[in-house]
Amino acid sequence: MAGPPGAGGGSGQKRGRPATANAGNSANHVGHVENATAGAAHQPSPGPNLGPSLQVSHNFAEQHTKRIVMALQSGLKGELAWAINALTLLSFKEKDDTRKDATPLAKVPGLLDSLLQVISEWRDIAHERMFAKLSRPRLLGADQPYTGFGLEHEIYIPDDALLHVRAAAERNAQGADATETKEGWCWDEEGLFNLDEIGRHEKQICAVAVSNVLRNMSFMPENESFMAQHRGCLETLITVLEDHETEDEELVTNSTETLLNLAPFLCLKIFTNNGNNKANNPGSSMSDKRMIDAIMTMLSSPLISWHCNAAELLGRLVVNPDNESSILPFVPLIFPRLVELISTEVSGDALAAAVAALLNFSEINTDCRLRLAGERWAVGRLLRVVGSWNHHPQEVCRKAALTLESLASEPQNRIVLLAYESLIAELAVVDQRMSDVFARILWELSSGVSSKMGSIRGVWGSA
Repeated sequence: MAGPPGAGGGSGQKRGRPATANAGNSANHVGHVENATAGAAHQPSPGPNLGPSLQVSHNFAEQHTKRIVMALQSGLKGELAWAINALTLLSFKEKDDTRKDATPLAKVPGLLDSLLQVISEWRDIAHERMFAKLSRPRLLGADQPYTGFGLEHEIYIPDDALLHVRAAAERNAQGADATETKEGWCWDEEGLFNLDEIGRHEKQICAVAVSNVLRNMSFMPENESFMAQHRGCLETLITVLEDHETEDEELVTNSTETLLNLAPFLCLKIFTNNGNNKANNPGSSMSDKRMIDAIMTMLSSPLISWHCNAAELLGRLVVNPDNESSILPFVPLIFPRLVELISTEVSGDALAAAVAALLNFSEINTDCRLRLAGERWAVGRLLRVVGSWNHHPQEVCRKAALTLESLASEPQNRIVLLAYESLIAELAVVDQRMSDVFARILWELSSGVSSKMGSIRGVWGSA
């Protein structure tokens, strides 16, 4: 994960850059890159030491949007490979990219739904057999005579399970006796060789490559608002987070980063309006509480990239006033984990994300400030972050100092902060970069009225 985490909120900086290497490598397993570049011009690299370069025609998306959508919907291996590789190229935009007037990919009719369908098809067959129902029907290649996944192209290989299943189905269709058409218990729908493992692996690669495309699309400002308001997109990403223990790690990471990029435009009330969405999403039980539960699960994960993204995601979501009612009930669970992440043993990215999230939470209301100040080790670890300015970026240290200033604005927190008065006075004198912040903290601790109440009196005056 490249780059420091954002400050949280709408102005937060996005993590990393759009992924082309991972998506390209994944898609190469299911097709050739040459097929994806049909209609794209190959041009020599500008310098001898920069390696090969590929520039996409500015009108490539407009000319092939319908073909890309149809290729994704076809379910055929070759068509999927071509569409995913093409979208991987189209979804990556450098800062100096000349495709300024290109149609936003998220707004192409049917494209986002087709991408999500690829992930859903993988998730339908991704669960382990031990968790499957006893009479689970065959899902790989159902209702399609040929998909290209697995060993279907080698139809005459005796080891191919699809050959036996298809032969039995054809004899049943011709009216043969059931006792004669049965191939044996191992070829039943719940038999030993029912699942085509090669096809499942290729489906998984396609799903991961599609998640890379969605992540790349979330980096584009013209796609953010549309994707954040697409309920199906959010539901798919959240369900991936919920199954992070059994799901592909790269697929989960891409889902968290996509949600993180969409957070400034994401309103959790989209899940509370179930009445208007039941017609379009029958059987959907997604809710704002379920989404926060999934994020909390990622926050508790030992993987750095997952809990780092989750901490930053919560910090960005709480900035939106419409999301406060959904997130604040989880504050007693969020604060202990965020305070744990600002210890000296965690990575720099996780510490920066936790400090930024705590700053945003401390600006919400009085209850958050009182609860954070009462959290064990919270004040001491924030002061330690500021004191170790030579080990952390200046932006992170200043956010920690501003969090302490926000806590000091509540008179009930003075007892907790006075225990560190000598350290605060030392930082106010020694650290010139933070001296103004700690001077205001000392004034809060010594004055009879908090700065927030003082500002109110200044507006209304005094008798």
